[in-house]
Amino acid sequence: MSKPVMNVALVCGPDCGLETQAVRSALECLGARVITYWIGRPNDFIDILSGEDLYPGTDMIVLDFHGDEGEFLMPELGEDVYEENEPKGNFGPNEIRRFAKLDGKIVIGNGCSLGAPELAEAFLHGGCRVYIGPDDYPDGDDALMFVLRFFYETIRHGKSVKEAYELARAMGDGLTMYRLYEHA
Repeated sequence: MSKPVMNVALVCGPDCGLETQAVRSALECLGARVITYWIGRPNDFIDILSGEDLYPGTDMIVLDFHGDEGEFLMPELGEDVYEENEPKGNFGPNEIRRFAKLDGKIVIGNGCSLGAPELAEAFLHGGCRVYIGPDDYPDGDDALMFVLRFFYETIRHGKSVKEAYELARAMGDGLTMYRLYEHA
């Protein structure tokens, strides 16, 4: 295997496996090293957000989740399954502010409403250099195509994050809901 062009953390939320597999296959074909994380409980997500479980040298993080009203939808576990002090419920801006330590990372929240301004600001507060996500509810195929085009442009054509973002958004009307937020 030749040296990968970038390291991508692909974080699969509940019930997102099919899309995650498609993204992983495409990114590996483009030459990225993809480390896939399967989220089965809130503490799994916290380990990613805190940077504790991220592969060294991770360049970009794709959070492949379902979202609603600016929150990551989390699995609901039985009361006896939660670990001590493990948060219950979905992860919104408050949880992101509490746990995110992603200094300098580029993060794509690829799920419905995961580009809500307050959520994006929480990620920037947690150290992200850039946060991208839709501020509305994209069709699943639009979400998939946004990520594929974004990485195609960054990896194969050497486009900057902003250039790749603009090219991915321009593919169709359903992609104009994607927003890019960055540190000033």
